[in-house]
Amino acid sequence: MDITEITKLAGAEKRRKRVGRGRGSGHGKTSGRGHKGFGQRSGSGTRGFQEGGQMQLFRRLPKRGFNNALFATRYSVINVASLDERFENGAHVTPQALVEAGLVRNLKMPIKVLGNGELKKKFKVDAAKFSKSAEEKIKAAGGEARVC
Repeated sequence: MDITEITKLAGAEKRRKRVGRGRGSGHGKTSGRGHKGFGQRSGSGTRGFQEGGQMQLFRRLPKRGFNNALFATRYSVINVASLDERFENGAHVTPQALVEAGLVRNLKMPIKVLGNGELKKKFKVDAAKFSKSAEEKIKAAGGEARVC
């Protein structure tokens, strides 16, 4: 046998450790937890940020400036190409119609239309925001882009 005869799957799945199944298993009695102390008790174990007396990483790193993550507006993004393939000519595309068409999951996030792809049909589109190219493409096709 040589290395070329071993499949890619050999050793891909590791057997689970069966603890508390007697001395012969190698994980009997204390089940690999040792005797007494914090690590032996149920519910023990440190969280990821604890470093055993060393100054934690989040305290070692400097904190400066402003982070917009909590305040940024996140949009559900739709391209004009997907509008072209999902709706008929002359359709009124509302946020509710986008949910029914399966382009948007829910109406919790505002919708932004981007100009990726081609638009050959005429639409009346209602959305929270439009990119410049999307607005131009909708108007060039004879449609209307309304901010709602």
